[in-house]
Amino acid sequence: MKLLYAEDELSLSMAVTEILKMENFIVDAVYDGEAALQAIYQNTYDAIILDIMMPKLSGIEVVEKIREKGIYTPVLLLTAKNETEDRIHGLSCGADDYIGKPFDMGEFVTRIQVLLRRANTYKETTLSYGNVQLNCQTAELQSIAGSLRLSSKEAQLLTLLLKQTNIAHSSRYLLENVWDANTDPSTLTLYISYLQNKLKQIHSDCTIQPTKEGYILQSADSRLV
Repeated sequence: MKLLYAEDELSLSMAVTEILKMENFIVDAVYDGEAALQAIYQNTYDAIILDIMMPKLSGIEVVEKIREKGIYTPVLLLTAKNETEDRIHGLSCGADDYIGKPFDMGEFVTRIQVLLRRANTYKETTLSYGNVQLNCQTAELQSIAGSLRLSSKEAQLLTLLLKQTNIAHSSRYLLENVWDANTDPSTLTLYISYLQNKLKQIHSDCTIQPTKEGYILQSADSRLV
């Protein structure tokens, strides 16, 4: 599981990062809100941990911006004991949980595990983007022009792309979450072409674009921006 940890107190960041790695998490550590935002736009994370009080952008501002972009990765806010209003504001803006500083590391790790478990067990019935809609339970992909049934792997792959649109997903992330880390990368390339063809069959305005980082799902409207 890959985490983003944004904390401007360097010594605390280093200590917590080491403990998270011992718990078998992959951790990207950043030290201000702008760096956190750029990391989220450039990578795919399973959960995001944000200190509320950070330079350049606060943790709450980061949450607001990523939710506006349609990024619904689980977010845990780190708050000082006297930041009650900020906690309420953060949750109302789309954060999933908060924990007060200083915190017990056991509780901290447990909160992260709960967020990840909740994200993995909650399954949306449908995901929509552009002029297409995917029924995650039946794997039916449809638009006004028609519908068709995806294979299990095609549906899993498109679900990942639909959950975070206009964001590049690394090939490694897609392989690990649909197949496994040892799968030949050509398998991903093949399934991307399958999906592209099926999107064309139903006259979708969405396309899967290759990037230096991996792949990105875009609609006609987003490509005009």
